[in-house]
Amino acid sequence: MAEPAEVELSVDDIRAVVAFAATCARLALPVFEAVHPGDLRPRSAIDGAEAFVETGHRTAELRRLAWDAHKAAREVAESSATDAALAAMHAAGAAFLHPLHSPHQVKHILGSAVHLLLTDSKTVAEQIEWIQARADATVRSVLRRFPPPIAGRTRFGAVMVRLDTELRR
Repeated sequence: MAEPAEVELSVDDIRAVVAFAATCARLALPVFEAVHPGDLRPRSAIDGAEAFVETGHRTAELRRLAWDAHKAAREVAESSATDAALAAMHAAGAAFLHPLHSPHQVKHILGSAVHLLLTDSKTVAEQIEWIQARADATVRSVLRRFPPPIAGRTRFGAVMVRLDTELRR
């Protein structure tokens, strides 16, 4: 039987995913701001994601905020601060989750949570429990509609597969 080309996905589904992603990114934000207190790009991306949760409107401004947080991540030495900025980028980017039946879309759902985990690799088990508690039935339902991600060779990919496995249970 052929895989479907698209999955069922409502604006409310996407809003739930973005709320989850923003919550994860907000927890990671102090890691970035401790090192770069004057750089507001990750905070602005999270604020934009939270505004999307309220309105359900994807805008060019939200996309720009996501890219700005990505630029902030690229401008710092690779560290936990990089992961915190990338969590913010994924929070804003989660609004652009598409109904394509593709493992790539899982990054829109779990990207912020994965980068939160990567900000402190010593507390992954505790953080996974925290994330599981915040991934509500809607987020888990949306995740299960997409094929599982492919791990690849990066820490991000390995952690994403681990978290994906936990949340699909």
